[in-house]
Amino acid sequence: MDVTADRLVSRAAHALSRAADGLVHDVERCLRAEVPELWDDPEGMASENIADHVLAVLAGLEHGVEPSRIELPAAEIERARRMARYGIPVSALLRAFRLGQGVVLDRLLQELPRLTDDAGLISAATRRMVATGTGYIDRTSEHGVLAYQEERERRLRARLSMVNEAGLRIGTTLDITRTSQELADFAVEHFADRVTVDLLDSALHGHDVPTPDPPLLRRTAQRPAAAEPPPHTYPEGSPAARALATGEPSRDRSTLVVPLRARGTTLGVARFVRDRTPDPYDDEDLLHAQEIAARAAVAVDNARRYTHARATALTLQRSLLQQNLPQQSAVEVACRYLPAGDRLGVGGDWYDVIPLSGARVALVVGDVVGHGIHAAATMGRLRTAVRTLADIDLPPDELLTHLDDIVIRLSAEAAGGPDDEAAGDIGATCLYAVYDPVSRRCTLARAGHVLPVLVTRDGTVDLLDLPPGPPLGLGGLPFEAAEVDLAEGSLLALYTDGLIEARDHDVETGLDLLREALARPGPSLEATCDTVLEALLPALPDDDVALLLARTHALGVRQVATWDLESDPAAVSRARADVARQLRVWGLEELDFTTELVVSELVTNAIRYGRPPIQLRLIHDHGLLCEVSDAGGTTPHLRRARTLDEGGRGLLLVAQLAEHWGTRHASHGKTVWAELNESDQTLQTLLNVSVPE
Repeated sequence: MDVTADRLVSRAAHALSRAADGLVHDVERCLRAEVPELWDDPEGMASENIADHVLAVLAGLEHGVEPSRIELPAAEIERARRMARYGIPVSALLRAFRLGQGVVLDRLLQELPRLTDDAGLISAATRRMVATGTGYIDRTSEHGVLAYQEERERRLRARLSMVNEAGLRIGTTLDITRTSQELADFAVEHFADRVTVDLLDSALHGHDVPTPDPPLLRRTAQRPAAAEPPPHTYPEGSPAARALATGEPSRDRSTLVVPLRARGTTLGVARFVRDRTPDPYDDEDLLHAQEIAARAAVAVDNARRYTHARATALTLQRSLLQQNLPQQSAVEVACRYLPAGDRLGVGGDWYDVIPLSGARVALVVGDVVGHGIHAAATMGRLRTAVRTLADIDLPPDELLTHLDDIVIRLSAEAAGGPDDEAAGDIGATCLYAVYDPVSRRCTLARAGHVLPVLVTRDGTVDLLDLPPGPPLGLGGLPFEAAEVDLAEGSLLALYTDGLIEARDHDVETGLDLLREALARPGPSLEATCDTVLEALLPALPDDDVALLLARTHALGVRQVATWDLESDPAAVSRARADVARQLRVWGLEELDFTTELVVSELVTNAIRYGRPPIQLRLIHDHGLLCEVSDAGGTTPHLRRARTLDEGGRGLLLVAQLAEHWGTRHASHGKTVWAELNESDQTLQTLLNVSVPE
């Protein structure tokens, strides 16, 4: 290059350096007009930044420095990174460099004619200035683009990592409130100063609940923590209201409003605010917030669906359990049912107290394998089956045999059904006990169930040793019953395996804890129930639990009268006389006529159709129970007698006079029983009915 041209370039650059402030102003004015997005970041392209570049180029031209040796401004790399963080496109950065180069070059060209009128020298100087400026801009652009790209890649990796972390930290439970709070906590830690999460009230209460207009919302999470506001609505036209109506997010410099949508349903809205962080939100922040909110919405929807399904199953379970304990004198009872505290939820555990004839009572505890609404429904079917079988007074071992057949049939029906969730074998365990307060004897049989615990009056706590039985549903194996004499005041504990099994201890440890809890004297059975549950169960049990505590009572000689009768028609009149005397002793003279009619019919049937020995028993409990036993196995049946029939009206009369009546079979013989009310209204009603001739 001609030395004279270099000198001319140096003089022009020196002259322009004296008016550098004006030149910087011209460059800034051009950039503000042509590339306004550069000023989205207040520190991205300030006047000082422009001055750094202008002065660096002028100094290089003045001193004849090669473009590759002109020192770049120290803050240039950081400026490019800040533009990447603010989402300013890299094309704006490159265009700014070219526009700035054009302004500076124009001013330099204006200086050359004032320094010389040699056209060839001006042309050579111009080429020198263009080469130096272009080289500087290319080098600066290269470093800026590289820094810009590195920052974008770093931010992309950081955001992908953040999204993955959000997937791990949001939705750790199936609790709606906790999931919402996890979203708020995560956002405050990473990209927001304040967060609120509002869910639609209709979404919280069920799938079929209509959404009002305007939609009502409930604040389920917020950071920083503050008092929870009452249910509220957003003003029409507000960003949150638009997000709920359209499902589209919005942003400004300090706020992101993102709808929470999952499976095509809007569940609520989240607001992310920056009021302490200086960096404004950009489009990438909005996309990032949408990704995290989408994951949170799926977790909230899962929690919502689980909550609704669990509430449905729990409602079904509780509706199928015994709501009110029946009135009976054989035992004092306290019961509890607790669903599992984790995702398993409601299961198939149940208990039941069933009054039987002869003042006896059946105590039942069972456990259907599995959890959820199908286990609860199966439990309801088995509980109904047990009550039906108990109503015909089957012994415990026979009842379990019939129940086993029912479970096998239910399994076969489920296996052939269209519902995959309900398909498969149905398994269950059951413990069935019958306590007789007259003999103070308890007969028990179990089908794969845990052993009951007996607490005697002296405080001794022990497991009852019962014959093992297979779980229900296996078939082909027998069940055996055991008889235990229980002193009055004994405590019998029936329970499911969820009470004694836990993750932190084995079954033996659970049994030891149960013994210790039952050994503690309590003011009532209800208090003892609470003591047992507190001692053995955590706040969130691993499995659902059914617990039934029964303290035995006894009916003594003052409440029971028994007579052995001869198989002779003359014994009927003596039986009526004995009954009349006993009723006077009990102060039940108003039942004299009714009872004599019932006893006369039952004893006559036993003498005529049964076999000796024959026994008559009266039990004075809540009502009056009349029982006639004989060694015959024939079951009497109620039938309607024709007009000319001489017999067949005895049991019809008993059925009309008694509140309940029936037959139960024993190993030898049967017992026909009738329960009478302590008022004579039934007889009076019967006598007032006109019978057509």
